[in-house]
Amino acid sequence: MELGKIHTLEILRETDHGIYLIDANDEEVLLPNRYVPNEFKIWDKIDVFVYLDNEERPVATTEKPYITRDNFALLRCNQVTEYGAFLDWGLVKELFCPFKEQAFKMKPGGWYLVHCYLDDKTNRLVASSKTNRFLDNKDLTVKEFDEVDLIVSHPSEIGMNVIVNNIHQGLIFKDTIFKDISVGDKLKGVVKKIRPGNKLDIVLGQIGYRNIEPNAQRILETLEDNSGFLKLTDKSSPEDIKEQLQMSKKSFKKAIGTLYKQRQIDIKTEGIYLVK
Repeated sequence: MELGKIHTLEILRETDHGIYLIDANDEEVLLPNRYVPNEFKIWDKIDVFVYLDNEERPVATTEKPYITRDNFALLRCNQVTEYGAFLDWGLVKELFCPFKEQAFKMKPGGWYLVHCYLDDKTNRLVASSKTNRFLDNKDLTVKEFDEVDLIVSHPSEIGMNVIVNNIHQGLIFKDTIFKDISVGDKLKGVVKKIRPGNKLDIVLGQIGYRNIEPNAQRILETLEDNSGFLKLTDKSSPEDIKEQLQMSKKSFKKAIGTLYKQRQIDIKTEGIYLVK
């Protein structure tokens, strides 16, 4: 029964302190009274999160934490003591982040992207904001043009670093970012290129001709929200296009070309009109 994971367990027996749950290996854990459902039967199955309580005993809860073991999440720092920082992860007992695991000194009220792992020495769940050390690009599990899940990690001078599929590092170059993104955001992206050293170049959305349809749909929706008119043409500045549609001028021109051929829009000198 792994700490830090969500398990589906069976109800074994009821006690004064709560109900005991059991897994397929006959390991038992207590679900305290505060989490016991109003109605239940012995051998009912229940989904619970297992962690250590304040007395370092394994305990179950039906509350869903903001982060589970071996995953990343943006968490708020509740307090800092002489031992380290304590983070709000949605449970009664806070998640501990030692000073040695802080990329930058944490402060109460601050939000930090962290990784949750089981410390081998103490057998406790702890957090680390040194997220890069939990990522590895040595053996890639992705290839060019794969769609991937992203978590925005931290900014750099040339773009935004991202966590790819929870295991790799990637980079979105700033000239390909056409909407506001922040640390901790969860997004979809595509592997645009794999550079020497297994460095991953990532773009948001989809690549090439596959990018036409979603952008065309966005333009149609924006037209509908603006009474069927947008003061944009292929002569508009990239900045105006980005501000109104969160896409590049190249993508915009491809999309309006498609919509024009489909006779869904009319392009005039003052802007584009929705064909009704």
